[in-house]
Amino acid sequence: MEVLFQILFYPLLLLPLFYIIWLYFDRKRHQNCYILDYECYLPKDDQKLSTKFSGEVIRRNKHLGLNEYQFLLKAIVSSGIGEETYGPKMVLEGRETSATLKDGILEMDEFFFDTIDKLLKRTQISPSEIDVLVVNISMLATVPSLSSRIINHFKMREDIKVYNLTGMGCSASLISINIVQNILRNSKNLQALVVTSESLSLGWYTGNDRSMILANCLFRTGGCAMILTNKTSLKDKAMFKLKCLVRTHHGGKDESYNCCIQREDSKGYVGFHLGKNLPKAATRAFVDNLKEIAPKILPLRELIRFTMQVLVRKLCQKWSKTGGGGGRPVIDFKTGVNHFCLHTGGKAVIDAIATNLGLSEYDVEPARMTLHRFGNTSASSLWYVLAYMEAKKRLKKGDKVFMISFGAGFKCNSCLWEVVRDLEGKNVWEDFIDEYPLKNLSNPFLEKYGWIQNENPDTFSVPDDYEIPD
Repeated sequence: MEVLFQILFYPLLLLPLFYIIWLYFDRKRHQNCYILDYECYLPKDDQKLSTKFSGEVIRRNKHLGLNEYQFLLKAIVSSGIGEETYGPKMVLEGRETSATLKDGILEMDEFFFDTIDKLLKRTQISPSEIDVLVVNISMLATVPSLSSRIINHFKMREDIKVYNLTGMGCSASLISINIVQNILRNSKNLQALVVTSESLSLGWYTGNDRSMILANCLFRTGGCAMILTNKTSLKDKAMFKLKCLVRTHHGGKDESYNCCIQREDSKGYVGFHLGKNLPKAATRAFVDNLKEIAPKILPLRELIRFTMQVLVRKLCQKWSKTGGGGGRPVIDFKTGVNHFCLHTGGKAVIDAIATNLGLSEYDVEPARMTLHRFGNTSASSLWYVLAYMEAKKRLKKGDKVFMISFGAGFKCNSCLWEVVRDLEGKNVWEDFIDEYPLKNLSNPFLEKYGWIQNENPDTFSVPDDYEIPD
């Protein structure tokens, strides 16, 4: 009898321990963050900013003179942007000097209602099944908020958790994902909708400050909506699994804070200032971000190799009479990453990242083609780059995708995704992906407006009846 009692009693004592272990692993598996699906916004063809129309927009700005024309020509020619990017309707209608709040709201409504509706229908998820909503639009703040506008239109639940972000800049989508990631760690079986875009209508600059007219050359209309979840029942249907995410913020440094900022110029015109020290601030934030994320995403052998290279170089510098220590040690991110999803901040940004990470033209092709086709769509640009990779059938099950973004503040945010299943590539690129990659990314601006470079400032004038060439 005593033996029977021991056989039955001692296992019972272990039950609490087994229960605690089960709770731990059950919680861990519900903390994963998956992208179930995403949808990039494709504006209508009548919103394309062709070379001819862009020339007309520039000419309409009566504050510009020959020096500004020459500066803009140089900026646009070297921008990496093509002729099929999209602009806000108030620019197409010639009202950039008198844009209203209604223009900004209309710009967002067209993106919201088209993209979110398509995403919900494709995933067969009802608006009432969304538990968390995160909206990031940096340069348009309304009352009620833009997130409330979405809730009202789609009649979402009363207990939905809502976050409305403004002023976060081009890196805001990863901030939104980080918010969702933290929520999913503490609750089971949630579905979150992240909406990321930028409003250009009220931020279009109509003055002549060079550091501010540059933004008009780079930023374009776009946006993305995505559904994230931690439901274990949906993990096999998901597209991506978040492995890690790192955020770096240099707002405490005045130089970094002021290099990329919305402000008024000396004449009172509001615009977005891009300072000459922007590359330096971006580099500092980029390096600090890489230092933190590299140990999280790279194999141990690469970290050891890099550390040994650094030590050998320091020893060589110490012992060498000339102070030489060989070439600068470079960490190989390709040992832990299959694809690089880079923010389309501009051609110079893409070139700088490629140089620092030792990337090939194949690696940066998605970013270059996205910049050419869609321009810099701010916080949503990463998702157009990701969609390009998907449309090219590059993303296979198990692949790792490294996302890097920069934003005002100054911020550098990055993350690593794992591809959960082979992806079909049916997205915003589908109808014209076969045309890419383009061999020649030059735009026609130099050919059409190159004569500006040879004009004399003392005698230059554009006749009122001058017609922009086709």
